[in-house]
Amino acid sequence: MTTFQVPQRMNFAAVSPKVFKAVLALDAAAREGLDPVLLELVQIRASQINRCAYCIDYHTGDARKAGESEDRIYQLSGWEESSLFTEKERAALALTEAVTLLPGGVPDTVYEEAARHFEEKELAQLIALVFTVNAWNRMNVTTRKTPGTP
Repeated sequence: MTTFQVPQRMNFAAVSPKVFKAVLALDAAAREGLDPVLLELVQIRASQINRCAYCIDYHTGDARKAGESEDRIYQLSGWEESSLFTEKERAALALTEAVTLLPGGVPDTVYEEAARHFEEKELAQLIALVFTVNAWNRMNVTTRKTPGTP
């Protein structure tokens, strides 16, 4: 099999270490108190939407380490049609899509369903996680960070 190597445009961490470290700190703060498996599902889904190959690769590996099954990882892009996700996970994934896409804001129904499954503090952490993974996606897609690189 022949593969195509997408050339990386820049090593953002080396060029702008202060910004990179700030996003790392934001990422660490956003993760606090969230279930590790749910956290990875959210990050994979946002990364799928944003077409960030580096982040999909990275978070898929972390999801496996957290105990996520292959079937659920494979079905994540079609979670709405899958029976493998809990109501709480579905609420988190719907919120992830709404915050990532922002076509017309986050619909009240989506927010209210998430609020039904997450206490306010946990919901705030989930929202922070989604906007943080979107920052990573935008950084890595723009610079063409290559999957499998540090």
